Amino acid sequence: MEHSKQTKYGSKERKDSGDSGSVLNGHFDGLVKRPAGGPARSPAAPAAEPGAHRAATAVMESWKEERTRSVEDNEMSLPSLAAAYTTILRGLGEDPQRQGLLKTPWRAATAMQFFTKGYQEKIIDVLNDAIFDEDHDEMVIVKDIDMFSMCEHHLVPIFGRVHIGYLPNKRVLGLSKLARIVEIYSRRLQVQERLTKQIAVAITEALQPTGVGVVIEATHMCMVMRGVQKMNSKTVTSTMLGVFREDPKTRDEFLTLIRS
Repeated sequence: MEHSKQTKYGSKERKDSGDSGSVLNGHFDGLVKRPAGGPARSPAAPAAEPGAHRAATAVMESWKEERTRSVEDNEMSLPSLAAAYTTILRGLGEDPQRQGLLKTPWRAATAMQFFTKGYQEKIIDVLNDAIFDEDHDEMVIVKDIDMFSMCEHHLVPIFGRVHIGYLPNKRVLGLSKLARIVEIYSRRLQVQERLTKQIAVAITEALQPTGVGVVIEATHMCMVMRGVQKMNSKTVTSTMLGVFREDPKTRDEFLTLIRS
């Protein structure tokens, strides 16, 4: 299993990267624009230490800031979304006025808003009251977390399981919050490779653990229902940070435990 290449980043790298990078925990390519004169990083974030693999180049602490859609936005955009689905039905040769399709545009629009509700949520809201000081330095693993997402290339489902492990560094996270992190990032238009890394980076930035490992096994309906139409194909991606990447024994222990 190949692991995603990780590189250290510092404030200089972020400053010099301009708009050419891609924000890992955002939903679009291009760096998050910060207000003029704003800090380059959160005051609470420690500087990257030598030898610590924290995230890819140009990853910023956007997980503390991002919320690109609100409940009010949903209400305002629902009519235009429904109208778009009406256009799609006509384009498919259907009659949007026939009985079975009368409410379909509105149903489809509200369903799509639910499928992408991760845009309405912030990781910081989930984690703020669930990080605890604890003198525990053994591996913590939550495996078989159900995941549902939407392929950003074809707007069809991706579904599977997420396995998360981390080595605490005097702080632990409420176990259910690991599943909430998965939910927030998966409920967006995604590619599996980015989703895997977003989860690992969010946990790393929140806890500063000794290491983090994330593995996702998923089925992509864009491969099952169309294209190559391979019914039993699965895609496996992984991101290993810190000692999970540096120490083969730690990585092997994690991989063995999630398969047991």
